[in-house]
Amino acid sequence: MPHASLSLPARLHLVAWDTSKSEVTAQVPPLVRTGALVELVRLGLLTDDDGIATPVDLDAETGDAVLDGLLELVRESRPHGWGSWVTLHTRITLDAVREQLTAGGYLRARKKRALGLFPTVDHDLARPAVAEALQEEARQILWGPVLAAEVSDRDAALVALATAAGLRTLHARVGPAGDEARDEAHDEARVEARVEELIERGAQRSPVLWAVVRELRAAMAAAAGA
Repeated sequence: MPHASLSLPARLHLVAWDTSKSEVTAQVPPLVRTGALVELVRLGLLTDDDGIATPVDLDAETGDAVLDGLLELVRESRPHGWGSWVTLHTRITLDAVREQLTAGGYLRARKKRALGLFPTVDHDLARPAVAEALQEEARQILWGPVLAAEVSDRDAALVALATAAGLRTLHARVGPAGDEARDEAHDEARVEARVEELIERGAQRSPVLWAVVRELRAAMAAAAGA
């Protein structure tokens, strides 16, 4: 994917951005949190202990402010299952991701006053072409001819989590003209089959990682439904 140096939570934030409306969906806070959890599992800094998200090393750091902030939060909190971390204190991770993307020039901070009184900060997309390129790559993985065996764990996780969150930015399909006529039920079944294919392929390479991804997908879907 383009801009591969971006962390998974940062990329998920950009993929969630509807460039036609210059806005993000309401599911962004739990989405970026799940992305950060998956990234920490990928790096071997979080593991699954009978369903509990457990730090592997009490002193390790990644050098990424978003990931290190979440890792510190997990260390200092009482034990929680993966599903709990999808919604617990998500604002901490969201703010850190936005600060990181703003520093990198991907977002633009805009100060305003809530209710005309309280100072707050909104963010605008500063580099829509990057978000659109990430979205197109994700759509190619989800709808296109890319073989599951050719998809990296990080890209597969991005697509799995983004679809669980119901991101409409992945809805536009690639393919020949007329493909858009497929009915919604057929699309939903096709998406689920493709995501399961990605998860099963990933589980062969990293059973713990993909067990966590599957659990987080379920929690994300429940949050989206609520």
